Amino acid sequence: MYLERLNPQQRMAVEHGTLTDGSHVAGPLLVIAGAGSGKTNTLAHRVAHLILKGADPRRILLMTFSRRAAAEMGRRVERICGEVLGKNSGIMADALAWSGTFHGIGARLLRDYAEQIGIDPAFSIHDREDSADLMNLVRHDLGFSKTESRFPTKGTCLAIYSRAVNSETELPLVLRDAFPWCATWEKQLRELFACYVESKQSQNVLDYDDLLLYWAQMVAEPMIAEDIGSRFDHVLVDEYQDTNKLQSSILLALKPTGQGLTVVGDDAQSIYSFRAATVRNILDFPASFSPAANIVTLDRNYRSTQPILAAANAVIDLASERFTKNLWTERESPERPRLVTVRDENDQARYVADKVLDNREEGVKLKSQAVLFRASHHSGPLEVELTRRNIPFVKFGGLKFLDSAHVKDMLAALRFAQNPRDRVAGFRLMQILPGIGPSTAQKVLDHMAEDASPMTALAAMPAPPRSGEDWTSFVSTMQELKTGKAGWPAEIELVRQWYEPHLERLHEDASTRLADLIQLEQIAGGYASRERFLTELTLDPPDATSDQAGVPLLDEDYLILSTIHSAKGQEWTKVFMLNVIDGCIPSDLAVGTTAEIEEERRLLYVAMTRAKDSLDLVVPQRFFTYGQNSQGDRHVYASRSRFIPATLLQFFEVCGWPQAKAETAAAQQARQVRIDVGARMRGMWR
Repeated sequence: MYLERLNPQQRMAVEHGTLTDGSHVAGPLLVIAGAGSGKTNTLAHRVAHLILKGADPRRILLMTFSRRAAAEMGRRVERICGEVLGKNSGIMADALAWSGTFHGIGARLLRDYAEQIGIDPAFSIHDREDSADLMNLVRHDLGFSKTESRFPTKGTCLAIYSRAVNSETELPLVLRDAFPWCATWEKQLRELFACYVESKQSQNVLDYDDLLLYWAQMVAEPMIAEDIGSRFDHVLVDEYQDTNKLQSSILLALKPTGQGLTVVGDDAQSIYSFRAATVRNILDFPASFSPAANIVTLDRNYRSTQPILAAANAVIDLASERFTKNLWTERESPERPRLVTVRDENDQARYVADKVLDNREEGVKLKSQAVLFRASHHSGPLEVELTRRNIPFVKFGGLKFLDSAHVKDMLAALRFAQNPRDRVAGFRLMQILPGIGPSTAQKVLDHMAEDASPMTALAAMPAPPRSGEDWTSFVSTMQELKTGKAGWPAEIELVRQWYEPHLERLHEDASTRLADLIQLEQIAGGYASRERFLTELTLDPPDATSDQAGVPLLDEDYLILSTIHSAKGQEWTKVFMLNVIDGCIPSDLAVGTTAEIEEERRLLYVAMTRAKDSLDLVVPQRFFTYGQNSQGDRHVYASRSRFIPATLLQFFEVCGWPQAKAETAAAQQARQVRIDVGARMRGMWR
């Protein structure tokens, strides 16, 4: 039976609310799922169990941290249902239609209820970079780019706006707590944000934050909230510790009594406050639904050895507030985690490279080993050492696939055809054409905005001077896309054929970039429509080209380098962590408040619990700080991270590297030599 392979706590979570007659009356459930405790498997079993007990899969709302996580969940549900339903399991799993991210689900509901809330259902969605560009246009129009003293950049302005919206915090408090250097601009920022909102609305554009904000505003109306809530008998949320106040407000509006609500997460792995996520959501869940809330704790770990868990438990046990749980496992080992002291970052790099190669000789593949770090630039010296020794590696936490100019150009063409009032897409697109600069593009867009049918207005305009046939080709391509006659996904091939001559003109490495565009076409084939493709890709983009196309290396094996944030949810046989020193973990930029320090502690915990068999925490005694003073680079003497005080050293094997070697006879003889350098120096001038 499918429930027999679950441990007692997992089974309790899966069967919560099941009555003896098989029916389901599920009150609010909080599953505290420790690292490596089978969280995803438990949640998938709960969804499958609901379906097998008669729940309508079309009335189950499942929200995960990423679209890929939702897809994986669907596959697992189908496998589990398959054990009971046989060949019909695929039908039931496919009916789990309301599965995705908060933002993705929000976009669908906003289109469904567009008429009731006064928006055009054909709205387009801006990603972060496009939102920053629009913010910059508004900033420039208001004259804030020419102020006497430095006004915040477009990226900072967007970050302030996003923090205020997602944390449901008043602007003065956001500025005081997170952006104190911008506090003097409060009045101007308020004006900027008001105009930014008006610009989005006039262009029929929603940004990433609007998908939650509009949803929250929509369910603030009790009748609409009840209508949406009644569509779903069960609402399940994964990674609840990574939600923000806005997401919590939405859940409370949909299921005010908590009936049918299940949230799964781990307060000890809440590490995304820079996205306005708050650990308070999961900590306060029981009080929000008191006394009805049930709590099930998954504390059996299937990943790590007991000594690694003992050390990780000891680190997180010093947290100021948490749900009490101590991870345990049946995987015993005599090997404790190592706390390795080295002289400096160069020795740290050499130590890691030596150990990685030693492990490989013992049969551990490179890709089963990972090096983690708090910030992306911390791996610089190691990358040099790995390259010098010809050790292939892949780094996560770097450039995103959709950030590349040629991919953004292609997506801008599709977005502009979808919504001709999208000024950011149109502005970018027109400047690809020879002879068209910002001024001409602005005039064209202004003319289109004044017409009830913007695409008709575009077709009727005379070609701008010096644009020639390129203008004609551009307009005809946009018109063909607007009609939809080519169908999806043929439309993206149409855009690529139009864009290829410009790609070759604009980029020296056009052939390499063309491979990305062909890859983008392949990705597009997995979506039902242009609208769905643009929405999903904007809300949950692939991390890099390699995420879809395989790692861009000739080597079949490679070492993993990753920031801790990018490593969350992953596991490796051998894990090394760099710079376990104060100033790096905790980061010297994140020690302003108790909440920030506690999140840094959780980051170390997340890093430690990625390891299955072996964990090395490396402590360089000297750490270089780059470009922080007028004299150039300098080094500081570092101390071990405050999160591993002396009382916790019992959980580690404490050692130094390199180990001292016996002195050779030649070295002993050299130590006997005595010279008077001072006398030689004085003799230089006599």
